[in-house]
Amino acid sequence: MAERFEVPDGWVLQAYQYALDPTAAHIAVLESHAGGARFAYNTMLRAVKANLSQREAEKSYGITDADLTPTLAWTFQSLRNDFNRRKHQVAVREDGTPWWPENSKEVYANACKNLAAALKNWDESRKGKRKGPRVGFPSFKSKRSARAFAFTTGTIRVEPGRHHVTLPRLGTLRVHESTRKLARRLEHGTARILKATVRFERGSWLVSFTCVVERAASRPAHVKRLAPVAGVDLGVKDLIVAATPDGEEVLRCKAPRELKQASRTLRALQRKAARQQGPWDAETETRREPSNAWQRTQAVIAKQHIRVGNLRRDRLHKLTTSLAQSFDVIGTETLAVKNMMTAGGARKKGLNRSLADAGLGEFSRQLDYKTTRYGSVRVQADRWYPSSKTCSGCGSVKAKLSLSDRLYVCDNEHCGLNITGIDRDLNAAINLARYARAEQSACFDNGGADRKTTAAAALVAMKPESSNGSASPQGEAA
Repeated sequence: MAERFEVPDGWVLQAYQYALDPTAAHIAVLESHAGGARFAYNTMLRAVKANLSQREAEKSYGITDADLTPTLAWTFQSLRNDFNRRKHQVAVREDGTPWWPENSKEVYANACKNLAAALKNWDESRKGKRKGPRVGFPSFKSKRSARAFAFTTGTIRVEPGRHHVTLPRLGTLRVHESTRKLARRLEHGTARILKATVRFERGSWLVSFTCVVERAASRPAHVKRLAPVAGVDLGVKDLIVAATPDGEEVLRCKAPRELKQASRTLRALQRKAARQQGPWDAETETRREPSNAWQRTQAVIAKQHIRVGNLRRDRLHKLTTSLAQSFDVIGTETLAVKNMMTAGGARKKGLNRSLADAGLGEFSRQLDYKTTRYGSVRVQADRWYPSSKTCSGCGSVKAKLSLSDRLYVCDNEHCGLNITGIDRDLNAAINLARYARAEQSACFDNGGADRKTTAAAALVAMKPESSNGSASPQGEAA
């Protein structure tokens, strides 16, 4: 297995993903490797559970701790060694011939590594050492689980022809996209492949190369900077609204709602599938063999969902890249998307569907690493920062603001926004821009306790036009 190491300065971890174009023989080998990974994971999980059950039973009989069955260690190396001892008895066919040598040893090793990580996460979660929601005990993987496996050693390379990759035991496989960008980096010595992950996703087999890449954190020369500091407000009607601290709206993007666009087609297909013979008989309440027509309809439904996912992914990548390249400092809010979609039940299922369709969580994840990649800085406001309730004109905070109020009208009768009002999302974006400017300025003046906001201050201070903009008194009075 590849040793853990620190990414050198000036280098970043980056993944390159390609869609494979396997032959029928290759598909059989891919399925075999995915099944082998699932088998190794389930075998060792079964051993861990049996060991825990045995120790609990012995304790109930009054056996002392010193005389209990030894604990099966949950480390990766221990699980891997134990599987290597077991595979000669468990990974065999009915005629007694072993089948485990048909797949790469890396498949089984990485399955044990994944189980070790899952057990560690559960153990730290129950002890309170892990942040976030409680993590449950690992469960067995079924044939319907995600089909995936990984390689960290062996022959992993991109072929010079730019349309083929070579993986251990799988040989050379054709890919749909050109591998030119990764191949050039590998040839010039500015990239190194650490891991190759193969998975069946979105209706096709994909290979993802995890690489360490030498990359300078800078904006491309051909990209024009829109503003030094900007605040970005997220929503489901307007996906983003970006504004400067002085109140100028620089970018607004409507939410495309890819799933809603495809919902009419999906409803028709689902009704068609309901009229066909599916895998469940409601009258006898038993499983049955689905008809060929039902399977064809399900394949069309899957393609529709794949198309929706691809459109959303393409939209988010283009948008986050544009933001990271267009601004030096980006102020955003901290959204708990999962919590936003939990309460309300059927009364807010439409809003929940729109939140999921917008992809706000994925937007935040992409913006986080792309700001680092292109030399910009992201400053996140506190989760409870009232960006929407705060007046961008006088600074007063509303006691309550419902989602249906799309126009912000200030309660202060002496404020200019008391009569005219301002677009709700634009008002929030202005407040976030000012928050980001204040945070980076304060951190810069205090010596910089936070690395990200210190970098933001340095970026703005080094550029005359940025410095003037961030210190403008008109921005505070806008």
